[in-house]
Amino acid sequence: MAKTTKKAAPKKAAVKKAGAKATATKKPVAKKLSVRKLLSKRIAQAVSIHGTSTSVLDRLAVVIASRRSADPELSHSARLLSRGTAKVAQKFGEEAVECVIEAISGNRAALIAESADVLYHLLLLWENAGVATGEVWAELERREGISGIAEKASRNLPERLTLTTKIP
Repeated sequence: MAKTTKKAAPKKAAVKKAGAKATATKKPVAKKLSVRKLLSKRIAQAVSIHGTSTSVLDRLAVVIASRRSADPELSHSARLLSRGTAKVAQKFGEEAVECVIEAISGNRAALIAESADVLYHLLLLWENAGVATGEVWAELERREGISGIAEKASRNLPERLTLTTKIP
């Protein structure tokens, strides 16, 4: 009987070991956050740290829209909008160049100030063109989690734009 017990014991142990290995490989898989959820989490963290969000741009867009009908002598937005698309676009370009210059020079405070100017003039350009901030936010959300290279390659650009060259 001792022999039977001894032989049975190793078989049970072997079965237990095999069972332990099988259950060890069936560990629950931790859920991975999607890129979109991860970015949303990081944005929420940034908003909580800095105390602001894109809503400040939405509020500014509403103010700019309300100034469209204001007196150009009293409102910078009204004055630029009354001058037409070329002037609005030119001013945006000037502000963008100033922003680039400050970035290259390493002047952090001036870069922040010029960035605010760029955003203001971009909103002004959108208002001039009839583009709502929500349309741009929706496009950005559509692009979330997509490689910039892949997203750009997927665009159906007009032929005139595909022939342009940019510095790599």
